[in-house]
Amino acid sequence: MQPAAHSIGVLLVDDHQTMLWGLSRLIDGEQPRMKVVGTASSCEDAVATAASLAPDVVVLDLDLDGHCAIDILPSLLSNEVSRVFVLTAEREQRMLDLAVLHGARGVMRKDASAQQVLETIERVYNGELCVDPQTMGRVFSQLTSAKKPPKADPEAAKLASLTQKEREIIRVVVAGSGASNKALAAKLFVTEHTLRNHLTSIYQKLGVTNRLELYIHAVKHQLDAAAVAH
Repeated sequence: MQPAAHSIGVLLVDDHQTMLWGLSRLIDGEQPRMKVVGTASSCEDAVATAASLAPDVVVLDLDLDGHCAIDILPSLLSNEVSRVFVLTAEREQRMLDLAVLHGARGVMRKDASAQQVLETIERVYNGELCVDPQTMGRVFSQLTSAKKPPKADPEAAKLASLTQKEREIIRVVVAGSGASNKALAAKLFVTEHTLRNHLTSIYQKLGVTNRLELYIHAVKHQLDAAAVAH
């Protein structure tokens, strides 16, 4: 593998201090090839630090103090410089697939070897996509099937219980999955308080508990397409 032309700046995002310490030691031990330029332990810190530092590679854990980091992927990538490498203990495959759909260039579990982590950081920095073929197959299938007409399924009753406004909110949530409630409310021409009330109703009707679960549910059952077609 060709050495990097300059030192790769890495931002580490993990809520476990021991993991941050170990990764920092590992990566800084590779200087001048790569170095840690910052660390963060929450979604808010990660977004702010990435915006400030514009690191070459963000090594991101998906579970940050009980919050899923998939929602912040668009924000981490918004500077058009950073690339995201997900290093996580998450075992649920659909979550890893969703990370790739949201722009992660590498996905690896935390039981990977130190050498694998270092190689993936460099490969992601060099523009490679470091995702196993099975994951890419599922992601490609989901992308190419998104335009197919929705099939009749048991979710029809849940969809029928949604109001026209709630269907519109689902469409906007899916289209702007990484946006804040304030931004979504502006698009819908409602207040944040009204939006939260609508979301609570939608969560109850669909049996989900947060925006990430709503996103997954809507994409899986093509509720966003149904909202448009209704």
